[in-house]
Amino acid sequence: MNNYKAVILLSGGLDSLVSLAYAKDKGCNIKLALTFDYGQRAADDEISAAKEICRVYGVEHKVIKLPFLGEISSSALNKKEDNLEFATLGENSMKAVWVPNRNGLFLNIAAAYCDARGYNCVIFGANKEEAETFSDNSAEFTRKIEECFGYSTLKGVKVIAPLAELVKEEIINLAADLNVDLRLLKSCYNSGDGFKNGAFSHCGVCESCKRLKNAILKSRHKDLIKLFF
Repeated sequence: MNNYKAVILLSGGLDSLVSLAYAKDKGCNIKLALTFDYGQRAADDEISAAKEICRVYGVEHKVIKLPFLGEISSSALNKKEDNLEFATLGENSMKAVWVPNRNGLFLNIAAAYCDARGYNCVIFGANKEEAETFSDNSAEFTRKIEECFGYSTLKGVKVIAPLAELVKEEIINLAADLNVDLRLLKSCYNSGDGFKNGAFSHCGVCESCKRLKNAILKSRHKDLIKLFF
């Protein structure tokens, strides 16, 4: 990645944080991180987490507001009245939190920044585990949207998903190998109390929290569980 100047999609969650750390470790010059506010219930915490991650890693940070996306979305992520809770993971929970064309839109905006600024790469935290239920995390999706950028950008912007072949527990292990401070992440669909007791608060019951909890318990670093839950 030494020749890449990149824009990264940074939600403040596990996948985007570890993608950033891994890319920088491999010599990628990450010039800009984009965090999107589309009216999701955890927007404030996600923005705070991403801002702190960028401070630690010395990356420029921008927040992009997309109110229309929240207006057209029927996703539980955009409903503020109740905590978002799931008993199980899978297709039903995926449909509940699906936001129309979210990754496609985010990647296109990042590619526009690349094209305007002369950068040549977009990084996002797609992974093997979520690709099983979220089609816009799949390797095929990454290939197809990069192919489109060959037509829609002058630079032929590339799309890199550093974690594409990893499941969540492997991402936890990689984070430990890279000495990533996981207290920086906010990997929860629900809004919380912000940064308290050394880490962002996590509800423990939403799909994202369940994936994080399962990953920690399957990883080599089970003691991390007490950091979040």
